[in-house]
Amino acid sequence: MFGKLAAEALGISDIGIIVPPSDFHKVDADDYLFHEDGERIFFLIKSKKDEYCFTNQALIHVDGDSAVSSKRMVKRYEYASNRVGYCAIETAGNLDMDVELKFSLGEAGFSIDVKKSFIEQVKDIYKALIAIGKQQSRDAIARDNAVRTLEAMGGMLKLGNLQGEAAVVAHFNAVLDNLNAAMLDRHTTRDFSKVFEKYIHNGEVPPKAP
Repeated sequence: MFGKLAAEALGISDIGIIVPPSDFHKVDADDYLFHEDGERIFFLIKSKKDEYCFTNQALIHVDGDSAVSSKRMVKRYEYASNRVGYCAIETAGNLDMDVELKFSLGEAGFSIDVKKSFIEQVKDIYKALIAIGKQQSRDAIARDNAVRTLEAMGGMLKLGNLQGEAAVVAHFNAVLDNLNAAMLDRHTTRDFSKVFEKYIHNGEVPPKAP
């Protein structure tokens, strides 16, 4: 009991490590990637209970009940639908064994303890998350501008100028298709490979999907 309390007081009860790319295929999270769609791991934190797997498309959290239990809950947070709300690093004090990475994705908040010898790698994922958040903000502004533009065009358009029902339907479908393309494709980033390639320096380059 004393050992457990001491471990928790010192922050070493469930400290994570950074898994090198050469071992990505050995982790549980790898089984839940959409390899068929080009998804790949760029950064992975593993502790006794949990895995935090950062792919080019999502964060996959393999959530363990405890270090001695084999039960796992797999949770997926797509960057396209979960914005980075905040991101911070709490550095280690003189007696601490770990640093703490704190961030939010959508409504979910994360606080991950990592062995302090991995501080440089933690700085890398911190930068990547900040960069993802900036791109998500730009995407949101662009989507809002697309809706404003559509509203402005709608104010200028008079249905009476369109000849017949077929013309109205064709015009509606054309506007809808262009709006969907703007909202879902051009201005919603789903693959952040370039961000991770720029900021993550694990010492090895993760293999590209075939």
